[in-house]
Amino acid sequence: MKKIKNQKPAFNPVSASDFLPEDELQDLQFDRLKKIVRRAYDCTELYRKRMKDEKIIPEDLTSLQDLKNLPFTVKTDLRDTYPFGLFASPMSEIVRLHASSGTTGKPIVVAYTQEDLDVWSDSMMRTFAACGLHSGDIIQNAYGHGLFTGGLGAHYGAEKLGATVIPVSGGNTDRQLMLMQDFGSTAFCSTPSYFTFMIERAAELEIDIRKLPLKAGIFGAEPWTEEMRKHIEKASGVKAYDIYGLSEITGPGVGSECEEQDGLHIFEDYFYPEIIDPKTGKVLPDGKEGELVLTTLCKKAMPMIRYRTRDITMIIPRRCRCGRTIRRIKRINRRSDDMLIIRGVNIFPSQIESAILAVEGTLPHYQIVLSKEKGLDQIEVQVEVTEKVFSDRIGALEQLQSKLMQALENVTSIRIGVRLVAHQTIKRSEGKAKRVIDMRNQN
Repeated sequence: MKKIKNQKPAFNPVSASDFLPEDELQDLQFDRLKKIVRRAYDCTELYRKRMKDEKIIPEDLTSLQDLKNLPFTVKTDLRDTYPFGLFASPMSEIVRLHASSGTTGKPIVVAYTQEDLDVWSDSMMRTFAACGLHSGDIIQNAYGHGLFTGGLGAHYGAEKLGATVIPVSGGNTDRQLMLMQDFGSTAFCSTPSYFTFMIERAAELEIDIRKLPLKAGIFGAEPWTEEMRKHIEKASGVKAYDIYGLSEITGPGVGSECEEQDGLHIFEDYFYPEIIDPKTGKVLPDGKEGELVLTTLCKKAMPMIRYRTRDITMIIPRRCRCGRTIRRIKRINRRSDDMLIIRGVNIFPSQIESAILAVEGTLPHYQIVLSKEKGLDQIEVQVEVTEKVFSDRIGALEQLQSKLMQALENVTSIRIGVRLVAHQTIKRSEGKAKRVIDMRNQN
């Protein structure tokens, strides 16, 4: 791509908040925590009632450690108070509403004051900066715009970074690839599953992504494994970064990998993390795996106090090589509520993905099909294989099938059926991939 004359120098606005000394960070967190708990207590009936039930008042907070005494918030609280029952600001101060893309029942509604949007933009700017992007970059944003938080969250963060933003939204893959070529995109935002489809489509159109200026993929909105990262980076030549967020907290921008790709930094001056035992609710020390709980420290319109994310991870106890002092969590590739129980064995889709992608000849397109036979739960994994393998001799397919079944048994401890399917058999997704097909309740 021809260099533009008089282009402004690249600027990476690394936030001082990412590098605060521990004592300064904790002082800031505690000051913000006291204010947000007071706001939630004074302005939100649900929090006031819950705290009174526990005989707690905001003044009982004397340190960050006292946070563990406050009651949890869960997703059903947002549904039960639909649409505006958790708002702590009057509608006259709320400048934007977003909502979840739930497929059943009422959506989850989240609200923002202008100050909330400023915080969100700042955390997304820090996300892009952590991934090595700056004002000289051209960021193609394929997250969905609209009620989904992904598109606009990334958009305003990239603009605050000073980058050039292409707000193309999701879908229309051929057009995405055309714009990527013509506009010289240097970064791409989407779900990881959608980018794997783009890699595949680019090959069909004889477009070599490796020869484009694209250098970074900013991927989130669905769990993905380290094996998926390796596939993306090998197939496209881009550096694949994992980002983390959820609508109930703010949207994308809660946490992000840095260039070390060694865990996700939580922007904990805005979002305070805890790890709890999902069964007992007890807070666990750094380095122990459990459920991530988040408290918003600056969210005025809709404070979230000790929100149970259901995401399973741990806080990494050592400091990152990048020098940031804000803590990191381990990559999230499973949730406590996406666990499958098959014949008494706990199985997570991420285990299946890791096993599949470790076997040569498979593609990162698969589905887990659950069914019942004679009253017993059955599980089959349908796996796409390369055209070369599928057109090969029957013996080679049987050998690959056997390898996959063994790999799955090694990680799950049960025998799982495997069906190899031809390239392009499994439906592609332009958003979050649908990995599990549950047919157990069908007649």
